[in-house]
Amino acid sequence: MSSTLPPAPGLVFREKSAALSALARIRASIRTDIASQEPSELVEYGRDWTRVLAPCPSAIVFPRSTAEVSRLLAICDDERVAVVPSGGRTGLSGGAVAARGEIVLSLAQMRRVGETDRLGGTLRVQAGAITEAIHQHCEVDGFTWPVDFASKGSSTVGGNIATNAGGVRVIRYGLTRQWVLGLEVVLASGQVLEIGGALEKNNTGLDLRQLFIGTEGTLGVVTEATLKLARLPGATSVMLLGVHDVAAVLSLFEQARRGPFTLAAYEFFSQRCLDRLLGHRKLRAPVSEPCPYYVLIEAEGEGASDADATRLRERIEPWVTSVFESGLAKDGTLAQHGSQARELWALREGISESLSATGLPHKNDVALPIAQLGAFCNELEEVFARRYPGWEICVFGHVGDGNLHINIMKPEAMSRDEFFSKTKAADVDLFEVVKRHHGSISAEHGIGLLKKPYLSYSRSAAELAVMRQVKLALDPRNILNPGKVFDV
Repeated sequence: MSSTLPPAPGLVFREKSAALSALARIRASIRTDIASQEPSELVEYGRDWTRVLAPCPSAIVFPRSTAEVSRLLAICDDERVAVVPSGGRTGLSGGAVAARGEIVLSLAQMRRVGETDRLGGTLRVQAGAITEAIHQHCEVDGFTWPVDFASKGSSTVGGNIATNAGGVRVIRYGLTRQWVLGLEVVLASGQVLEIGGALEKNNTGLDLRQLFIGTEGTLGVVTEATLKLARLPGATSVMLLGVHDVAAVLSLFEQARRGPFTLAAYEFFSQRCLDRLLGHRKLRAPVSEPCPYYVLIEAEGEGASDADATRLRERIEPWVTSVFESGLAKDGTLAQHGSQARELWALREGISESLSATGLPHKNDVALPIAQLGAFCNELEEVFARRYPGWEICVFGHVGDGNLHINIMKPEAMSRDEFFSKTKAADVDLFEVVKRHHGSISAEHGIGLLKKPYLSYSRSAAELAVMRQVKLALDPRNILNPGKVFDV
């Protein structure tokens, strides 16, 4: 997304002046080593993956416990100092950017993972725990936390909760909010809320847990969470199929949902994405002839034994044959073993990195009703061909939940400044198409700073008014991630 105007220098100066006063109190009352003003850490912890707005925090604080978070927020609230909560900083909307002298509250030293409750199927963790570390921890006991995406090696539980992260298996398991039973949250005042615990059922009024999930750290800072776990999936089989067009992608999805297996993932990407991926990573082409679009399917069986894997394959092979006989797929490959399955998944998970490595992408993350995907993609191509001739659009995403990642690549002959200036108009055109097809301008990465000007495309004035009322009720001095999502 293109940037909004940077804050005025006077505003940054005032923020930094107040932050330094609060920082002195934090060091005196908690720990002298809780904060860093090392220039390299200010840059690293003051931004997310967008790399659009220059980071300009006053300091980074590294609490080790909920009690320390409570104390430092109480001080910041008293001093009226803005605080930006920070997890793995893998977001793409500027939600974790500190650009005007704020204090960044990093949860990097809060990574404790408790023992798996094998009877209840739950796990208590601190918010700084890495997603992939949770997966590895649970696997020993036959469980998984089924929140999974390409950035799992650096994303954190707290960040996932703050953005209600989706990922590649939403079609099978749902969003992050389905897999959080309890939260420990610190409000702007320093008050600590313990919400939900390990209860699956708790019908006692407002579900405050869901209030904090997906609100990008604007209402409170999640410090611990009780996660709901699922059993490890059974035997899986992965295939990649090349198809003619988006209509075929959707027709194949309909067939896969009726297939003789549990559909665990249904991803797609275009030939344009594949070309850039192969150029960056020097991987082997998955099929003999290029196809306009590709579908990656992960099918799941009932059990995990070798016999279960054999039975799954025996059911899948006739289904794949029927897909080719019907003309839905042009070409494809079915993984014969685990390493081949990982190679096919690498094609999908390496796209985002490869687009950034082979050009300058302007990224958008939208959601559509699945039934509208075909019409949306056709209209999008028509609008951009007419208004922005020569611009390359690389599309990939999670068809099973209607989430598309739309990457507009900077033309070689165009300067960076000119490109980002023109993408502001392109965003309006894109979001107009999204609105006409009853979609959302953000599916996974939230609103942050960069999509804030366009929030009205997905939310009504009445909804925004209610959101502001909630924000001011929980954070009356507006110190928690101010300026993100909407202004108050």
